[in-house]
Amino acid sequence: MTPPLPAARLLACTAAAGGAALAWGTLVEPRLFALRRYTLPVLAPGSHPLRVLQLSDIHMVPGQSAKQEWIRSLAALEPDLVVNTGDNLSHVGAVPEVLATMAPLLERPGVFVMGSNDYYAPTPKNPARYLTRDYAAAPATRIPLPTERLRAGMADRGWIDLDNARTTLTLGPTRLDLVGVDDPHIERDDYARVSAPADPDAALTMGVTHAPYQRVLDGMTADGARLVIAGHTHGGQLCVPGVGALVTNCDLDRRRAKGVSRWWTGAGSGRAEPADAAWLHVSAGLGASRFAPVRFACRPEATLLTLVPEDPDCRSGR
Repeated sequence: MTPPLPAARLLACTAAAGGAALAWGTLVEPRLFALRRYTLPVLAPGSHPLRVLQLSDIHMVPGQSAKQEWIRSLAALEPDLVVNTGDNLSHVGAVPEVLATMAPLLERPGVFVMGSNDYYAPTPKNPARYLTRDYAAAPATRIPLPTERLRAGMADRGWIDLDNARTTLTLGPTRLDLVGVDDPHIERDDYARVSAPADPDAALTMGVTHAPYQRVLDGMTADGARLVIAGHTHGGQLCVPGVGALVTNCDLDRRRAKGVSRWWTGAGSGRAEPADAAWLHVSAGLGASRFAPVRFACRPEATLLTLVPEDPDCRSGR
């Protein structure tokens, strides 16, 4: 029988393991950028497929050259549409670098919504707060960011601002019905203002939001959105291998913290999944607050969604 490790040696091993995990989470994994790919059957039958690139939660700090170069390289994918789901900033001086980084992608058609970190700079906070009901509580003082410079920088290049807005966009032979809200995490969303039935002449009604709060997901899917795209959660940011995200920083359940899942009106209250449930994609994003630049078991990511026609028999439940 092997004798137990002496207490001092056990403590040393635990400290070494903790130090290695911290080094990985701060020095290595935050730079292991990943491109996720999914194919989603959401377009009307007979539609031409579309490639949609989602960027989210860049949280740019001046001088992050590795992140900037990787984002610029995504232009080689030649997406039909770029969707930016907010939280581009983590520093008051980051707008010029965000716009320069996205410059090749701003040549493509695009839409965007803002996140809380496009309006206010991050502040130091106790990370344990994310485990409580106070996850959305605003700090006592907020440092405003140059939001309108960021907004103008994207809109002047042709990207469409979907903050509490609705529009149609034609990409080649495919017409999209697009609806978005300003950030629900700081209660800037006003979906009632843009609520409308899905456009029957569009190949797809798609919802866009920064934070995937249930009230927004329910509203969009009740109106007939077949796909909703969001960010905000960072995929949990600090995950447990084999368990996944511990928090989502909103009222979305942890199993939907990142990646593709299904959503339907009432999903959060236990209503059974209908045959025509919509698709939901939540990006784990590309960055983190500059006061918590750590990721563990949750690589930074962008996502390429290939949208293809759905099978009408599957939608009807036959």
